[in-house]
Amino acid sequence: MIIDIHGHYTTAPPALGQWRDRQVHTVDRGAAEPDPAELRISDDELRESIEANQLKVMDERGIDVTVFSPRASFMAHHIGGFETSAAWARICNDLCHRVSELFPERFAPAVMLPQSPGVDPATCVDEIKRAATELGAVAVNLNPDPSGGHWSAPPLTDRSWYPVYEALVEHGLPAMVHVSTSVNPCFHTTGSHYLNADTTAFMQLLQGDLFADFPELRLVIPHGGGAVPYHWGRFRGLAQALGRPEPEDHLLGNVFFDTCVYHQPGIDLLLGVIPHRNVLFASEMIGAVRGIDPRTGHHFDDTRRYVEAAGLSSEDLVAVEEGNARRVYPRLDARLTAQGR
Repeated sequence: MIIDIHGHYTTAPPALGQWRDRQVHTVDRGAAEPDPAELRISDDELRESIEANQLKVMDERGIDVTVFSPRASFMAHHIGGFETSAAWARICNDLCHRVSELFPERFAPAVMLPQSPGVDPATCVDEIKRAATELGAVAVNLNPDPSGGHWSAPPLTDRSWYPVYEALVEHGLPAMVHVSTSVNPCFHTTGSHYLNADTTAFMQLLQGDLFADFPELRLVIPHGGGAVPYHWGRFRGLAQALGRPEPEDHLLGNVFFDTCVYHQPGIDLLLGVIPHRNVLFASEMIGAVRGIDPRTGHHFDDTRRYVEAAGLSSEDLVAVEEGNARRVYPRLDARLTAQGR
């Protein structure tokens, strides 16, 4: 089985974006926000949006299951306050749940959190519980920078995040550390902000002792870990200078990386530096990079080609494409097991 742990609902029916535009407009005017009940999207519309897009590409590339979460750039936690984010998160999470009910053997739901700049992260706990108990979620997306590129939030090791981690551990949910859109013109959202955040999150974790307090917490750093594998020697040297343990000993019992790296040398580097037990297959299709590479004739985000051309042993290949995901995402494993897989 090939499990893609990094999928977003980037092809949702237009009505979703139209409702969000209304919400943002009312926030900007200081008016009453639209009622979520006014958003109506039929099951047929959901099927059409999936069958012509994600499901079609999954079938073409031989991907069996995708962990499916709301569109990352749409999370936009910087807009409005907690109530705005809570309404928007609930809508988007419910849609991903509905997709997973319509295609139960192909999609497993993950959720965004109702984060908001300057708001206590503990306000997210109720949605984590709802995700686990009502939506069947197998993971959450955790934004380390709800401000949208200004980095006003405390580091991930700050105790203000602890209620979130406690809820994640309680419900067996890993978190993908994934920022949303950038409103800072210095940082392009997908080309700069995303990769900066991946690198920043790893460095924050290196500087702290988060996993001494949460030994069962599992965090996934997407996009191949940003600059982390490429600069592994730098991080080892910084750990030494800061009096921290080796990164492999300090972090890699709890921190994992996906394969959303869009060329063969990048995947080769990732798999040559990071222990294979810490690498999980992912493509993030249909996502930020949708074009065809003229040098290969294949889509940039067709990451299965790169992983399977990287020279892994058959045992390691199975681990990267399936086994590691089932270990790091226990609720996903339970879902698949219940399906007889």
